[in-house]
Amino acid sequence: MQTPSATAPIQTTCPYCGVGCGVIATLDGQGGVTIQGDPTHPANFGRLCSKGAALADTVGLQGRLLYPEIDGYRVDWQTALDRVAARFGDTIREHGPDAVAFYVSGQLLTEDYYLANKLIKGFIGSANIDTNSRLCMSSTVIGHKRAFGEDIVPGCYEDFELADLVVLVGSNTAWCHPVLFQRLVGSPNPNSLQKGEGEKGCRSSCTTPRPKIVTIDPRRTATSESADLHLAIQPGSDVILFNGLLHYLRSHGKLDFAFLEHHAEGYAEALQAAADTAPNIPAVAVACGVAEKDVAQF
Repeated sequence: MQTPSATAPIQTTCPYCGVGCGVIATLDGQGGVTIQGDPTHPANFGRLCSKGAALADTVGLQGRLLYPEIDGYRVDWQTALDRVAARFGDTIREHGPDAVAFYVSGQLLTEDYYLANKLIKGFIGSANIDTNSRLCMSSTVIGHKRAFGEDIVPGCYEDFELADLVVLVGSNTAWCHPVLFQRLVGSPNPNSLQKGEGEKGCRSSCTTPRPKIVTIDPRRTATSESADLHLAIQPGSDVILFNGLLHYLRSHGKLDFAFLEHHAEGYAEALQAAADTAPNIPAVAVACGVAEKDVAQF
């Protein structure tokens, strides 16, 4: 493989949040790099948040440990590895394999995860391994499997630009996924576009209304500040809120029973549970600790 020259731009991906913004990195030939957003990338169209824009500051060696050290003194790799192995061995012999636990990064590759699991489960003999990937995504995986039969995201970013209403539940998108949030608050609603206006041409220049945004979060976050409605519900009351919404939709003839019959299981039980736990707007408002008018607006 040919080594890129000092000035050849390299298309890559920002490693931080899950938006997956496209980045163009250009080497300066002196160990540094310049960073800019990739205007052709479908996730960010050239936008970068403060973290992505500062990627060039992370490639320097300043402040990094370049060699192994023990008690503040530089040692060779074999000495360092022997010390780590010996300490692990002593701990396991004295306290058992479950005295060891790994907490690994959410940025590891699949092969890295495989090796880490082989080490602690297959060699050390403990199941004490966890990762930000599981802590962050386990509830999503369960929800997707129960709703759709597999762990798959049933939407795409373009859906924001086609939506009349976006509901964000427990998500501070403005901080956690800044570029995606900018696409949301800056995107036009195509239902209000004049005939003949193209999607790409409107992404940066159109002034048509964006989708309405509802945030459901006990906290008032930066995302809530940009929302049309913020429901600051009591922690743990989200099920009642959505049961109330389901019962309201049923009561007002807004459910597609033909779709439910063909594609959903247990919907009759769900409708009954919704009617029992959230029979009307006042009951939902009391359970969630929010104003009746806000529940009614939602």
